[in-house]
Amino acid sequence: MTDSFSIDTTKTALVVVDLQKGIVAGATEPYASADVVKNAAALAAAFRAKKMPVFLVRVTPSADGKDGLSPSVDEAMKRGVRSADWADIVPEMQQTPEDFVITKRQWGAFYGTELDLQLRRRNVQTVVLCGISTNVGVESTARDAYERGYQQIFAEDATAARSAEEHVHAMQGIFKRIGRVRSTEEILRALK
Repeated sequence: MTDSFSIDTTKTALVVVDLQKGIVAGATEPYASADVVKNAAALAAAFRAKKMPVFLVRVTPSADGKDGLSPSVDEAMKRGVRSADWADIVPEMQQTPEDFVITKRQWGAFYGTELDLQLRRRNVQTVVLCGISTNVGVESTARDAYERGYQQIFAEDATAARSAEEHVHAMQGIFKRIGRVRSTEEILRALK
């Protein structure tokens, strides 16, 4: 990008969406999940080094499985058997006690969680978003963040979907209209 790009380290948080064992285990495009995790982990390490908030979001149903309506759909999302550690944040993220873990029951990380409250308590005005899936959890979270007035930066190569087309559509058709799309490297440089 040719425009000047900077990040206010006093008002920015990292929000990592669904980099948990059960989600990361699936195939992703245009980046392999291992590469997404590697880039997200680099962002998390840089944010922690600057004492910037890191929010690790995971999705899991409640124990009774009654998390809300079951709307009629033409094509249900594929759900495999969930292992006991399905919702555990992947170890590569090197979760620390200072990180905030947000457990969601829906696609987006704001609805029914304390994410907005915790961001506002820390005077966060900008969120850097990444995770899997670009067009599901990340996009739902991004749309909610936009409606709540947050500035957004999308880590393009720390995000992936189940198909390259889904990823590109979200990045080019949605995210560029509600925030700034940058590479992990560009974001890391802007933190220095």
